[in-house]
Amino acid sequence: MTTESRATGAEPGLFDTMSTMRAMRRLKPDPVPDELLDRLIQAAVWGPSGGNMQRYEYVVVTDRAVMARLAPLWRRCVDAYLATTGKHAPAGMDEAAYGRMVAAIRYQRDHFADTPALVVPCYRFPEPRVDEAGLRAAAEALGPAATEGQVSGRERFQALAEGSCVYPGVQNLLLAARGLGLAANLTIWHLMLETEWKRELGIPDETHTFAAVPVGWPRGTFGPVRRRPVTEVIHRNRW
Repeated sequence: MTTESRATGAEPGLFDTMSTMRAMRRLKPDPVPDELLDRLIQAAVWGPSGGNMQRYEYVVVTDRAVMARLAPLWRRCVDAYLATTGKHAPAGMDEAAYGRMVAAIRYQRDHFADTPALVVPCYRFPEPRVDEAGLRAAAEALGPAATEGQVSGRERFQALAEGSCVYPGVQNLLLAARGLGLAANLTIWHLMLETEWKRELGIPDETHTFAAVPVGWPRGTFGPVRRRPVTEVIHRNRW
């Protein structure tokens, strides 16, 4: 933001980008140039990474034959979602709006083989080094109860640690896509069949996948997102 924009209260273009970054699921089949996809990955790489380890990898699928093989997996995952979590509108959500979203999800499901590009962010956390002295010091710092909770919640902590190294980059990718006029949306439904997806894409067993992001030129138009007002979600100083 320039000195002038700070003085006048003018918002930088980034705010306009964020406020119109809808999940766009209806895509044209037209290819996305490799140089634009490279720019999306560059934006993702600029995101923060825990300890600056940068152990992320991005699988970018543009081959129609590969996409055709992924399409049945996508269909199974989407159908499983629509049969369970996505069967009913969330509490408080307008039924008509939810119906439109489901229609877009089904459209994407039925046309997945024509998706121009798919980005699959991956991460492989390094094996932790065992340091007995460090573990004793950590336990002393945390106290017995918190140490026990840390041990029992290790799996959740590990998942969140990896996710915190990946999702900031994914958000950068989504913002970059919107800025370039591309449609994209973040999904994790593939995790229901992650083993099959990894096998199809040749992703090593020890590497975790965190999203499947379809990318292409939008059939619709961008517009304001519908979100809860800040006054409903903010808690100042404490809950």
